[in-house]
Amino acid sequence: MKSKTMNYINVLTIAGSDSGGGAGIQADLKTFSALGCFGTSVITAVTAQNTMGVKSVHGIPPEFISDQLQAVLEDIPPVAIKIGMINRAEVVAVIEMALNHYAQEVPVILDPVMVATSGHKLIAPDTVTQLIDKLFPLVTLVTPNIDEAIILTEQPINNLDDMVTAGRKIIGKGAKAVLVKGGHLAGPIIYDVLIAGNELPVILESAFIASKNLHGTGCTLSSAIAAEMGKGNDLLRAIKNAKKYIAAALQEGSQVTTGAGNGPLNHFFNPLKLIIQ
Repeated sequence: MKSKTMNYINVLTIAGSDSGGGAGIQADLKTFSALGCFGTSVITAVTAQNTMGVKSVHGIPPEFISDQLQAVLEDIPPVAIKIGMINRAEVVAVIEMALNHYAQEVPVILDPVMVATSGHKLIAPDTVTQLIDKLFPLVTLVTPNIDEAIILTEQPINNLDDMVTAGRKIIGKGAKAVLVKGGHLAGPIIYDVLIAGNELPVILESAFIASKNLHGTGCTLSSAIAAEMGKGNDLLRAIKNAKKYIAAALQEGSQVTTGAGNGPLNHFFNPLKLIIQ
């Protein structure tokens, strides 16, 4: 009797490398593994950084990014994709071509990484325009934090109503769905706003967790959403599961000292303890 073929849940990250290990490709792969998926990667840039900040950024040549994409997508097709740091317009064109050719039916989560936790800008202004025009219409979900939503909409965001307005503006720019993350607004309750197409906004609440170890939170959340969609969950369930994972990873890493600055989450706190439905 022929044995049944077994496969991993393959999830691809297209993002920058963080030499400090807390964000970017490193956080993505940790998250995929913690949530039971097999991670593959395409590196768009290499950063020299640690918990204190970004010292320098070196972009990978677009032709080599294309080679990475082709190598992975042809042989290990993903069931979900996460896109992170894209710091040049020519890289947007390479990724757009790859998505159109290989991954039209695959859920894609775009985390528009523009500003590091330290405040270091990671994207050129002309790239923002290309990101909106070329990739927003192709992806399943865009996940900007407050600072990124301000850049995308050119409007101030000071409260929940502003977040809803910004989300609708981002939908108006071509995104199919947007999750505006409110972690940068002070308060005992954190609000995230999900808007999908013409549907009413969904307000997602979570308790504020006191910690200086927040480096890589956005990368981790978007990767967790991609992993959960790769496991077959719909968008809202994937987001809720990912938020549950993030909350536990933040809590479990809050008392750990890693470096002198903004430390990472605890990706491997044993997420199997979570009851994820």
